[in-house]
Amino acid sequence: MRKKTESALPVVVIGAGMAGARLAARVPGATVVGEERHAPYNRVLLANVLAGRYAPDVIALPATEVRRGVRAVRIDRADRLVHCDDGSVLHYGRLVLATGSNPVLPPLRGLGDTLPDGVHPFRTLDDALALRAAVRPGVRAVVIGGGLLGVSAARALAECGAQVVLAQQGEHLMERQLDPEAAALLRTHLEALGVEVHTECRVRGLRCTTATTTESVRAVELADGYELAADLTVLACGVRPRTGLALAAGLDVRKGIVVDDELRTSDPYIHALGDCAEHRSTLYGLAGPALEQADVLAEVLAGRPARYEGTRALTRLTLRSPDPLHALDLAAFGEARPLPGDDVVRLADATRGVYRTVVVREGRLAGGVLLGDLGAVSGLARTWQDDEPLPPAMSLLHLLIDDGGH
Repeated sequence: MRKKTESALPVVVIGAGMAGARLAARVPGATVVGEERHAPYNRVLLANVLAGRYAPDVIALPATEVRRGVRAVRIDRADRLVHCDDGSVLHYGRLVLATGSNPVLPPLRGLGDTLPDGVHPFRTLDDALALRAAVRPGVRAVVIGGGLLGVSAARALAECGAQVVLAQQGEHLMERQLDPEAAALLRTHLEALGVEVHTECRVRGLRCTTATTTESVRAVELADGYELAADLTVLACGVRPRTGLALAAGLDVRKGIVVDDELRTSDPYIHALGDCAEHRSTLYGLAGPALEQADVLAEVLAGRPARYEGTRALTRLTLRSPDPLHALDLAAFGEARPLPGDDVVRLADATRGVYRTVVVREGRLAGGVLLGDLGAVSGLARTWQDDEPLPPAMSLLHLLIDDGGH
């Protein structure tokens, strides 16, 4: 078995998400093992499936051969084998862990190993389809978590006619990406669509009723004793890298699976990328960096020189609506919260529904937030990604008002 040459043993990819599918499309002959029954799909567009704007086949990625519905259960590093739950065993010359992440299930009273009826995570296509089947006009839905995923879910549920409450523990929505002013505008947008938003709101538990042997959610209990009536509860409390296989195999794992600039783990024959990978102490958890890592790793596996040096990621969110007046475009990059000594340039135009702010630190663009018209985002993002000192003559106000020729 071990007498086969390296070239005779294929690349095996565990995980058929966006990162794994992108890599497989660039590595001829790669074998991909995926737990989900669906073909690989664009996870960024799940809210559109929930809202009913897209059918599942619309978000499918270009065809990649995947062994669907198969879960890898053990890695044998000594013999370079992957054992799967269907009894199959795969040999690898190089193994790639693209295991992604799991939704965080908060430690709530009434939430055990089995989710009560009406309680849904929002991470996979099956999650989106299950929510789509459950929602109907007038249903009471509580979304726990006011980050990017929670905001997207709340907006989609409201579009389906649900009575939506969004409960966020932090001071404002999308704390990782937005400054307080931008978050306030986002909140106003959601409230105009009928979403009831609660910030600085800690959820204590779920109140469920039992019929025969089945528990069903009826309310979300807050720490102050107040209850939010709920027929549906969506858990959008963040994600956690899936590192169980790597840990069991003895690989170096911190918050994620530790990789170097060639996306190589502590085992030279095993790589990791995407949500499960920790590169230079950073977990990205975004599609852009995962796809960039896949492109770099494809070059590495082909024997060509390539290194991943990190991604300066831009977050974009488009909240569409049949009524253009109720649509909202949002972009955020870098560090939007100023530190002492930083310069801040802000432009707000209530008539056009435009808000733009950038932070300058030691002569460089540190980050920014744009809501409404995103015509200026390309120029700002290029300036930020280049990470070069701003020329003395460059006007940040010019960058803010540059609408790309519009």
